[in-house]
Amino acid sequence: MQKKTDQKEGPGLEKKLAGLPASPGIYQFKNQRGKVIYVGKAKSLRSRVRSYFRNVKKLTGKTRLLVNHVADVDVIITSSEVEALILENNLIKKLKPRYNINLKDDKTYPYLVITREPFPRIVLTRQVVHDGSLYFGPYTEAGQLRSVLELISSIFQVRSCKLKLNEENIRRKKFTVCLDYHIYKCKGPCEGLQSEEEYNLMISEIIRLLKGKTSVLVRSLTEEMQRCARELKFEQAAELKMQIGGLKKYADRQKVFTTDPVDRDVFGIEQKEDDACGVVFKIREGKLLGSQRMYFSNTDDEPMKNLLSKFLEKYYLETPDLIPQEIFTQEPLPSEAEKALQKLLSNKNKEGQNSRKTTLIVTPQKGEKARLMEMCRENARHHLREYLAEKQKRGEMARENPSLNALRSTFHLEKIPRRIECFDNSHFQGSDYTSSMVCFVDGKPRKSDYRKFRLRTIEGSDDYAAMSEAITRRYSGTLSNELPLPDLVLIDGGKGQVNIALKTLLELDISIPVIGLAKRLEEVHVPGSRDPFNLPKTSPALKLLQRIRDEAHRFAISYHRQLRKSRTLKTVLTDIPGIGEKTAMKLLDHFGSVEQIAHADKEELRKITGPKAAALIAKFFRSNSKPEISRAQE
Repeated sequence: MQKKTDQKEGPGLEKKLAGLPASPGIYQFKNQRGKVIYVGKAKSLRSRVRSYFRNVKKLTGKTRLLVNHVADVDVIITSSEVEALILENNLIKKLKPRYNINLKDDKTYPYLVITREPFPRIVLTRQVVHDGSLYFGPYTEAGQLRSVLELISSIFQVRSCKLKLNEENIRRKKFTVCLDYHIYKCKGPCEGLQSEEEYNLMISEIIRLLKGKTSVLVRSLTEEMQRCARELKFEQAAELKMQIGGLKKYADRQKVFTTDPVDRDVFGIEQKEDDACGVVFKIREGKLLGSQRMYFSNTDDEPMKNLLSKFLEKYYLETPDLIPQEIFTQEPLPSEAEKALQKLLSNKNKEGQNSRKTTLIVTPQKGEKARLMEMCRENARHHLREYLAEKQKRGEMARENPSLNALRSTFHLEKIPRRIECFDNSHFQGSDYTSSMVCFVDGKPRKSDYRKFRLRTIEGSDDYAAMSEAITRRYSGTLSNELPLPDLVLIDGGKGQVNIALKTLLELDISIPVIGLAKRLEEVHVPGSRDPFNLPKTSPALKLLQRIRDEAHRFAISYHRQLRKSRTLKTVLTDIPGIGEKTAMKLLDHFGSVEQIAHADKEELRKITGPKAAALIAKFFRSNSKPEISRAQE
């Protein structure tokens, strides 16, 4: 652990500060080890960065601590404040600097997606992919999402199949209608019974509904119904009347929050010590469509206006929704942050082909709007209380676990290792190299976070290179964002593997404690310690490490066997003319290995495969008296 000692400005840093440009961009503060500890944006890099060092005594506690650790600064100049805002957001996600406010959703909320394809589908997803599809959400309440899906299903006849519908496939009559067509849930576009123009018109009505424009949609459908009635198209008019009735029922269920039909987003934050919770109400046409919440950590000494600006920036950078006419905040935003945000909103309006140029950002002081703002803050208070109670409960559970407490005290860890990840390699004479990563949280396996790696870059038998590749793949790329960092990394191996793992982590600029558990004498190896730890056999810390190590070994071996079995199946048995993968799998399941199959008599083979295949197998192995059979190292 690095000691918190005052860091004086060196001549190199002083020269950099003097030469900073007065351009917009982002700045990165680094400590003595070269690790980025803070990322910020600025309209003028010169003014913003130098302001940290003018009078350190006037800074708040956390900012003063940050400045005391700054040994170097890097800047990236951008052409606009919006570019700086986007770049800052991306770098914070990637680098996770220690002194930045950490914003995170409490879970991955689902979205409704209208896919980008002929005859679009409406599906659910928890990941936003920029493929041209249209996303709505996120939906924080399951009941709210169910009601939207039920409404769409009851009013509109949207296809639910995954068929690849295009002009060619429909013209060739490649598909036939399913049950949905016969129960009036779909109009059969797969057989050309509904034109793409008519289908897309229905999709545009669904988009209006999902944007909260129910009144506009009801008026449009009413006009269409009246036109159909005038033209004596009574069946179509009756169908439209049913849709209008469903829409009105849905609109009645939505709670009216304001009397004026304006689109608004209302942002409220509640803060307590180092944590905070932010809530946003999405109000369309005066009705609440839903809410979303985010949690903040590392907020100690942070002014509320800074939290609000970070909340709004993250929300509008990531939300696919159209920008509303008004935004309510509980406090005015810093002027510089508000200008950057306005430019971002303006750009998003242009992307969404919205004619509105500006969005009003106001702080309501009295009346109905102030009561709405207070309601949003009350929700934030409620969710923060729940979050802190759950956080306290998790901490108490960890403190009550004697194994975790023993690990912390034995190896002098900074905090209780609630999340432990363990790595193990497996191979057979340098072939089919695999590595496993298992995860234990609060002393229990979390199998959803297990990962396995097929190592393709290893030549021969090289456990050190294999360990380095597995560590690199886990703590860089998509996995580094998908899974949280552990409190402790456990290596199934001795001093050499531990040192390689630690070296790889440092190269990735990641600081996590690493220890190793060697199989032969159950010795624990710690970096920097010349001699291993010999823990008593009754030690709860040792028992937990053994359990995690054994689980990693089991997981690695099972994956290695799977690969080996697949390779053996494809290189030996399927080379026999007339023997397919299905028959080969039956033989392996029964006999256990190719060697046993090679030595089996024809009668045994016949019971599994039948007489014809048995004769082919026996003939093959007689003509190949020394078949290439891989023996597995168990």
